Amino acid sequence: MAFSAMIAAAPIFTLLILLGILKKAAWIAGLAGLAVTLIVAIAGYHMPPLVATSAAIYGAAFGLFPISWIIFWAIALFRVTVETGQFEVIRGSVGKLTPDPRLQALLIAFAFGAFLEGGAGFGTPVAIAATMLVGLGFSAFSASAICLLANTAPVAFGSIGIPVITLAGTTGLSLEKLSGAVGRICAPISLIIPAYIIMATGGFVSLSGIWLPALMCGAVFAGVQFLVSNYVGPQLTDILAALSSLAALIIYLRLWHPKEQEPGLSIRNCLDRPATLSVDKACGPEEASELIDLSSRNSLGKVLYAWMPYAFLVMCVLLWGVAPIQAKLNLISFSFPWPFLNDVVQRMPPIASTPTPYHAMFNMNLLSAAGTACMVATFLAAICLRVSPLRFLRLLISVTHQLLLPILTISAVLAIGFLMNYCGATATLGLSFAASGVMFPFFSPLLGWLGVFLTGSDTAANALFGNLQVVTAGRLGLDPVLMAAANSVGGVMGKMISLQTIAIAAAATGLSVPDQSRLFRFTLKHSIFLASLAGCLALVYTYVIHIR
Repeated sequence: MAFSAMIAAAPIFTLLILLGILKKAAWIAGLAGLAVTLIVAIAGYHMPPLVATSAAIYGAAFGLFPISWIIFWAIALFRVTVETGQFEVIRGSVGKLTPDPRLQALLIAFAFGAFLEGGAGFGTPVAIAATMLVGLGFSAFSASAICLLANTAPVAFGSIGIPVITLAGTTGLSLEKLSGAVGRICAPISLIIPAYIIMATGGFVSLSGIWLPALMCGAVFAGVQFLVSNYVGPQLTDILAALSSLAALIIYLRLWHPKEQEPGLSIRNCLDRPATLSVDKACGPEEASELIDLSSRNSLGKVLYAWMPYAFLVMCVLLWGVAPIQAKLNLISFSFPWPFLNDVVQRMPPIASTPTPYHAMFNMNLLSAAGTACMVATFLAAICLRVSPLRFLRLLISVTHQLLLPILTISAVLAIGFLMNYCGATATLGLSFAASGVMFPFFSPLLGWLGVFLTGSDTAANALFGNLQVVTAGRLGLDPVLMAAANSVGGVMGKMISLQTIAIAAAATGLSVPDQSRLFRFTLKHSIFLASLAGCLALVYTYVIHIR
């Protein structure tokens, strides 16, 4: 098993070395990792070359749709607001609410980002929130780091609860019990995430003066997340928790204003201190004053007009999540078996309870996809902001050029993940974790963490490892619901180090090649710490509290 696990992990080691040590661009690491994965699949697992190639292309196709489809329109929407001058008004309105960049980060990256994750998911919150932070003056690196850290608390219930729903379907366990168990593990972590974001990006001293709203924001989000997941269900958990924390922050800031942050401690530039890179733009009292003045010169109507593109986005995301509307949009959707792959591979015990054909169906749900909701919002924004067709076309061409390398990276990484799944390499790694015996509750979240690192999706990691968690729990006499839930929560912590997610952040912010490697090294340590924290919580729930 140890030798097999080392062979299976060769693509992961390739990615870690190229990104973390050799500091290569993400697209180079992705293509090199794909080449190594093909060798492992064909030479190590004796997968027929045609089947291996088909699996890789299947993953790359999923990277194009729906993942890149979402990213493209999310960035196009932001570019519409920038090129029409409306983002300056948005910037002023946020500055008037709070000139403090730490609180701006919590409002946009944590609260608003969690709302987008709850409605759309699949990279939408990172793409939208990161572009907004850059527009507010954050450096590309700081904006990316903040959004990747913030995109942890809501991921387990993202996309109207799809990860938990998928987990229930894969394992056959009760959806209500799984939702509650995921909520119980997530809530304590969500409680600390806002304060953790500030400390991780600006140091402990950066919490000075705002520790109360940071803790309040986390407490409101965690409390609503716990209650809704346990007593309502997974579908609305993120949306209600995000809206509650956003409302709490706004009300708090209307009634109380924190002290000015000391010069040089802004999280806009703390990640870019002299030991690393220079700042893109720092936040000081003069800039904060300028933002307030800008907002005060605009009427409420102008501010609402400027926010209209994001109002369209919220409206479309909510409408696309309504079951009757989604059913109508799915009328012209179709799926087809992927050639040379569908049912060619069998999932064997203990990965599955019985030998089961491994399906490979590609779903073309073009109208009901989350990216299409972003597209409709972008078109509505362009019309209402009076962007001419020619100017809009030029904008879309510019976005296409901007995203060529990030889309290549995403497609390569998804090809690696899918190929590892279908050749059996991921199952080998999962079985190596399952051999940990009584310590399995700690390693259970790390299995989900590994799945999301490979696929970039908590939904995919749940589909991949959910049943293995249940089978292993049965063998060890553990609670299968808790272990399956731990898989989902651990996966959340792997989102920030997935090359797919890093490529999304890089595309949204224009992150340089050296900073892409630096971002991976920065998020890796926090990802490991938070995944280990989830493992400790799983141990406590297994052997101490015994909540079912």
